[in-house]
Amino acid sequence: MSTANNSATSSAIPRTGPWSEKQVRDFLAETCIPMRLAANTSSGYPVVLSLWFLPEQDDLLAAVHQNARIVKRLQDDPRCAFEIAPNQPPYRGVRGQADAILEPNGARALLERLLKRYLGSTDSSLGRFLLGRADEELVVRLRPIRIASWDYTERMEDA
Repeated sequence: MSTANNSATSSAIPRTGPWSEKQVRDFLAETCIPMRLAANTSSGYPVVLSLWFLPEQDDLLAAVHQNARIVKRLQDDPRCAFEIAPNQPPYRGVRGQADAILEPNGARALLERLLKRYLGSTDSSLGRFLLGRADEELVVRLRPIRIASWDYTERMEDA
């Protein structure tokens, strides 16, 4: 992989892969699939879970219930990794490493934004359920420290 050539106004996050910073941002803004989040555990083995995400400037935001196991894992070790990539060809996406910050404020507004992004509205049984317990939710803010893109579109043209 080659390192993307960024201008002086680009963020300081090291980026590798074929996509420019703008292409990464556009992909994250347009892609409406769950993010895979890998977190460390006390056993030494990582776990992976899928979360709805929303890009916000250089960060990725997700919401989790305050009693979810991932909360304790990220409190114990905020270092994590993520991947956002569709399962269908052509294979392409963004992955990276990040530090997770758990924020007690703003979960209701984030849940509303996530519901609109993924379901089109907040008016569903799932939306009512999630918003009904919004006071028990936390914002997970991922602050990427490295980002890599990959894109096998050309390689898979005739596949």
